[in-house]
Amino acid sequence: MGNETNFTGNISSGDFGLGTLKLDPKRPTNTGHKLSRKGKPFHNWSETVDRAQKEAVVAELGEIFESSGVVVVAHYAGLTVADMETLRAQMREAGGHVRVAKNRLAKIALDGKPCASIADLLTGMTVLTYSEDPVAAAKVAQAFSKENDKFEILGGAMGENVLDVAGVKAVAAMPSREELISSIAGCIGAPASNIAGAIGAPASNIAGILSTIEDKAA
Repeated sequence: MGNETNFTGNISSGDFGLGTLKLDPKRPTNTGHKLSRKGKPFHNWSETVDRAQKEAVVAELGEIFESSGVVVVAHYAGLTVADMETLRAQMREAGGHVRVAKNRLAKIALDGKPCASIADLLTGMTVLTYSEDPVAAAKVAQAFSKENDKFEILGGAMGENVLDVAGVKAVAAMPSREELISSIAGCIGAPASNIAGAIGAPASNIAGILSTIEDKAA
């Protein structure tokens, strides 16, 4: 009975309760795969789940790259857990998000996207900060980098436009959507809610608003 844990690769049709296994003391049973009646390994369930999880992450990252107003890529090596929680809190307050993902999966997600060239930034310990607002995430990331030298901005993307470090800094200096709405509302005396709707309207409507501002200024 001392050889019950070993078997040869040839399994007869009587295996799994219908017959006996041929034992081989030189070959271990633990091959990492369960065997079917035909002696072929079943698909590893954990590998299937892992692959599905990776596909879900790639899909999520693809949506981030495609729909975000701005995405900023940064190195975060050396940041403490508390530092990262502070960054996440600041991003949430501004309407942005923080995402840490494997570079390999992020590069797959970038394939075919207009901003695919930012894949070159994905080396080492990288983190993505992003927001629907085309400025918010850049503002928070830039401010955070000034207080934490371990957080190093590498670049990013604003829609189809790829940004270098200077580009991220320039975007961060721009007024956010909310600041822009407040500024326009103050100039023309219209309710902020009306302006907010117009900001998301066709360019012709926005052009009309800007014309009104010019008239007010004159």
